[in-house]
Amino acid sequence: MGKQHGRRAAAAVAAAVLAGVLATGCGKGGTPAGGGEPEAAAAYTSVSEIDERLAPDGTTVRVGSPHAKTVVDLYEDLRCPVCAEFETEGGGEGLRELVLAGEVRADYTLASFLDDRLGGEGSKKAANALRAALDAGKFAEYHEVLFAHQPEEEVDGYTDAFLLDMASKVPGLRGAEFDAAVKGMKHRDFVTSSEKAFDTSGVSGTPTMKVDGRTVDAALAGGIFDKETLPLVIGALARS
Repeated sequence: MGKQHGRRAAAAVAAAVLAGVLATGCGKGGTPAGGGEPEAAAAYTSVSEIDERLAPDGTTVRVGSPHAKTVVDLYEDLRCPVCAEFETEGGGEGLRELVLAGEVRADYTLASFLDDRLGGEGSKKAANALRAALDAGKFAEYHEVLFAHQPEEEVDGYTDAFLLDMASKVPGLRGAEFDAAVKGMKHRDFVTSSEKAFDTSGVSGTPTMKVDGRTVDAALAGGIFDKETLPLVIGALARS
């Protein structure tokens, strides 16, 4: 109850700040994401249809229409409980709707610093498994499943067995190639490079969101956890 109340209060503060920002004409012409129909943007009917690919940098997973006018960078560690809160309690749903509409592309950088802080390899194993899911065109679906069933942070519960069990919840993901990639840490180099990309990104923790390269600051950060205010945050920072 306390945490939920705190998030609601933070979202209310963010909404108040946004009202002032939009009233003065800052941001994307005062129009939040979701307020207009972008040109040439694809629309998807389900998460399974969303375009997903590895960016040329080799560390960023791009999810959504290549024609989307707004790009949201999201930095997450799979063991981070606040990341799970974002993904499962409103913010993730709001972002997903914008991606499905073709208005926003979501670019994910997967950190794994919590393994060093807490011990274990759960963050690394989960990031490796997500990279393997990308090979199968199932990153977005598997990403949802892993956060929806996130183990306790201290438990280091992203074991091979757990990751394969969760993959069984994504139709068409399990198979010899995917299973071998999970068990053999096939994408260890990707995991290491992604953590380095996080370290050099300038962000200080997870989850952190950037909109068209602009970091969502402390005054607005509470707004990303709420489905209603997240589009306003994105709209306020998006480049026109």
